[in-house]
Amino acid sequence: MTTQTTDIPPAEQSERRSWLREHSELGVCALLLVLGVLVLADTLTMDVDIAQRGPVGPRTVPVVVGAGLLVIAALLAVDVLRGGRGQAEGGEDIDLSEPADWRTVLLLAGVFLGSAVLIEPLGFPVAGALLFWGAAFALGSRRIDRDPLIAAGLSLVTYVVFNNLLGVPLPGGPLMGVL
Repeated sequence: MTTQTTDIPPAEQSERRSWLREHSELGVCALLLVLGVLVLADTLTMDVDIAQRGPVGPRTVPVVVGAGLLVIAALLAVDVLRGGRGQAEGGEDIDLSEPADWRTVLLLAGVFLGSAVLIEPLGFPVAGALLFWGAAFALGSRRIDRDPLIAAGLSLVTYVVFNNLLGVPLPGGPLMGVL
């Protein structure tokens, strides 16, 4: 004779599981709620110097984002509890019966990690060019006559925009004197 450790009958347990499956979007609501609370808590505990404040202080955007996350979480929860369901996109061309392409995932992960390691000694222009070219290669482009040139140009433009125009210092590496 088997004894149950819970007081809930199996039919009711099955009913609960079914309800949770039908309302799985509530997990997204919970995630948005937690993110909103974290953003607001971090923002409200931020130490703001009066001299750094302008007409719009450094807390403004995070407060708007945190409040927006809370509002979206609440609206989505109401919609899901009223029976709203997300629909799959009609134009999606993914075959779920096929296995994942781990080769591409691992190549991209290697390119990103390599870029992170090389950015300090080689500088952003070189590491960025390797990142852009490596990502193109990992995603299937085999144009060795064109891809490295596009990657180098894109990396240099990104470096100049961030470093010179936006004032965000990026490591220049050996090219620091040239650029």
